[in-house]
Amino acid sequence: MRGFLNKLVSRSLSVAGKWQHQQLRRLNIHEYQGAQLMGKYGINVPKGVAAASLHHVKKAVQYVFPNESEVLNDVLVVKRLALLYLVGLIYQGRLTLILVQLVVKSQVLAGGRGLGKFKNGFQGGVHIVMADKVEETAGKMLGQILVTKQTGSQGKIVSKVYLCEKLSLVNEMYFAIMLDRTTAGPLIIACKKGGTSIEDLAEKFPDLIIKVPIDVFKGITDEDAVRVVDGLAPKVADRNDSIEQVKKLYKLFCESDCTMLEINPIAETTDKQLVAADAKLNFDDNAAFRQKEIFALRDPTQEDPREVAAAKADLNYIGLDGEIGCMVNGAGLAMATMDIIKLHGGTPANFLDVGGNASEEQVVEAFKILTSDEKVKAILVNIFGGIMKCDVIASGIVNAAKQVALKVPVVVRLEGTNVDQGKRILKESGMALITAEDLDDAAEKAVKASAS
Repeated sequence: MRGFLNKLVSRSLSVAGKWQHQQLRRLNIHEYQGAQLMGKYGINVPKGVAAASLHHVKKAVQYVFPNESEVLNDVLVVKRLALLYLVGLIYQGRLTLILVQLVVKSQVLAGGRGLGKFKNGFQGGVHIVMADKVEETAGKMLGQILVTKQTGSQGKIVSKVYLCEKLSLVNEMYFAIMLDRTTAGPLIIACKKGGTSIEDLAEKFPDLIIKVPIDVFKGITDEDAVRVVDGLAPKVADRNDSIEQVKKLYKLFCESDCTMLEINPIAETTDKQLVAADAKLNFDDNAAFRQKEIFALRDPTQEDPREVAAAKADLNYIGLDGEIGCMVNGAGLAMATMDIIKLHGGTPANFLDVGGNASEEQVVEAFKILTSDEKVKAILVNIFGGIMKCDVIASGIVNAAKQVALKVPVVVRLEGTNVDQGKRILKESGMALITAEDLDDAAEKAVKASAS
């Protein structure tokens, strides 16, 4: 049910305008976790390891990448001879130059890391560096706030870095699997050009985008996989191996209850392998009960703390960027409330549906979440009591006021089951509430209160 509500909310938010910051409640895991999961399915991924401290970084370079560490020792010797980072090895009469490099990637649940900037001034969340510079580079990332085009100005903290081998790529392509409403099943998208914004490519070169719908009952066929590989148009990778890689990716998508699997780029290496050089995976929240191992990977430090608290209280909450906190019962009424707030010149700070059978404790928790948002200047409670009883909401509001210091005005509109008892509870509480007769009146008063 929560997944269905999130789809409804997402559609409403996309129409409402840029003033809303959309956050969908589905599991998103880090790149290194996605690589580990793909590896279990036999999908080619770069060798890599996540590190949470500089000690772990140092050990990773030493033990996970031993060949690089051995060459690094030679590099340090040669540096004294002024041959910086280049090792000259004579092999069978030929001079070979080895450049010792690793990739250091900050792990945040947001795109645009490479062009991001840390609040400490360090530029870029992804760096290709010499092996002896890995620890120094990681030190500028770990524990710091990275701001990208997708994080907002507040940024996200980097708790881990992902160290992986620098692949020698000869071609970069794009691959994704997502759920398609038109065909009511998985849709594989392939493009022979990757490593850049797929949206830009689709706009400029729409003919390059190949879409292959998969019959959810039959599963992926050989013909489907061949069409995908033809869309990728690999130059050096073995064709049959590439077809098998596509099948394994589809198997991962289905068995793990993914809502999206995106690899940009999926690349060819000099040793003729098709490799998932980067990946983004989302999973359906409704499958949490049967994907316990995957959902244990959730990183709450990367999520809106208000949404984390709401999920624990079994509340449907999505944080937005406005100044009027909303507490409503029912997804449709909640969206209508947000729309009418906007109509009267305000902006909602959240979507919050307490549901049709919320307890008094949940109402109290909802108020705690609303008042924890510093941007909230007023709170609008809009309850139409059907299954949800107005007296329960009223008791929750009164108890919340006792536990939480309400520093902002609260506008309340109650209608429906036990409305008279609810209004009496609020009146006898002695709280300075602003009452409203209907939704239009409530929205108008909430906007006015937030501006005062």
